Amino acid sequence: MQKLKTHLEIDMSLSGKVVALDSGYSRVVLHTTNAMRADRFDLVHGGFIFSAADFAVMSAINDENVVLGSANVKFVAPVKVSQVVVLEAKVKESKGKKRVVDVVGKVEKKEVFKGEFVCFVLEKHVLG
Repeated sequence: MQKLKTHLEIDMSLSGKVVALDSGYSRVVLHTTNAMRADRFDLVHGGFIFSAADFAVMSAINDENVVLGSANVKFVAPVKVSQVVVLEAKVKESKGKKRVVDVVGKVEKKEVFKGEFVCFVLEKHVLG
């Protein structure tokens, strides 16, 4: 597994943990908790799923100066508190500063999330 170079200070309890990392690929595991609960039915707020997907995408690119430009996503099925979401991200296009990454999230074998993220690798940090 490669060494993670981006998002080193992210709270992995809220955005997932990188469990596999290779050139242009990452897998992030998100253990959902009560802190992510949106309602009395134990629905996990979609923002946490999006955050884990974004973290998977950033990790697949794995550059400290990567930023998100846009995302086209679909929440395919609901996630309940205590379910484990596995998100896999693969870079499908790399042209200059631009990266296009596909990401799929699953609970067991059931797809719950999918998206295409457009990111950019900058010469310096966006806030630097």
